Amino acid sequence: MDDLMVTIRGRNVAVEVELVEQLLADNPTWGRTHLSRRLCELWNWRGPNGLLKDMACRSLLLRLEKAGHIVLPPRQRRSVNGFRNRSPRWVAHCTHPIGTSLKALLPLNITRVVPGCDDDRLFRCLLSHYHYLGYRNTVGENMRYLVRSAQGEALSCVLFGSAAWQLAARDAFIGWSARARAANLVLVTSNTRFLIVPWVRVANLASHILSQVVKRLSADWMTKYAHPIYVLETFVESGRHRGTCYRAANWIRIGQTTGRTRSDRARTITAPVKDIYLYPLTRHYRAALCHDG
Repeated sequence: MDDLMVTIRGRNVAVEVELVEQLLADNPTWGRTHLSRRLCELWNWRGPNGLLKDMACRSLLLRLEKAGHIVLPPRQRRSVNGFRNRSPRWVAHCTHPIGTSLKALLPLNITRVVPGCDDDRLFRCLLSHYHYLGYRNTVGENMRYLVRSAQGEALSCVLFGSAAWQLAARDAFIGWSARARAANLVLVTSNTRFLIVPWVRVANLASHILSQVVKRLSADWMTKYAHPIYVLETFVESGRHRGTCYRAANWIRIGQTTGRTRSDRARTITAPVKDIYLYPLTRHYRAALCHDG
């Protein structure tokens, strides 16, 4: 059987279906995780940090099975994503109104949230209950911050995840080719959630948090994923928010979305129009992102 050409995030990839079938036949006790990790090793599928791209490979295997090319072994346990995406447990937290000055809350304590800790559970709870989009497990590289006042009161949650694959206004602003975008999109991240908890009413707090997070984000990304970040993006639903805090923190409004979704091939799905904001982290971001070698 010839290699099967599949498209993964805009790239055509030759998948050796016979190799997958042979591994399954030779190793009947293997589960899906063992299979995907072995394939990553054989295909040398690794991220910039050197780790196997296990989740991307498992997603590919599911697509191949759905298309009828392979038959995967039965699941040995419940889907990890299903477990992660279940409704977060309630975590007790103070909701006493805070209406003081920004100066009275400083210096802020901005903590990078790691999975499984108490801050992780609080982070999930706050976003799930108080952000209008809720909380869903983030696929791929991501960074999460929990922000507290100097007195230890939880004030804000900030989440960064995968950038949009194609975005006309952003791609024109950066000026990269499709090939360069495919190679360097990992160097862009999207601020997918930004929450100031509803009982906090403090002037200039949101823009101050954004400014503080921006200062450390690329270094934190380098520590976690072994590569920097050059540009941040975010989307502000124009009918719901004005984007004041992003503008105050010097983010650049570069246009709007079209009101379509990435799965809207038939042009029948409408979505809220959103303003697009970018924040370059270095003046040399175009040189870094437009290189396709």
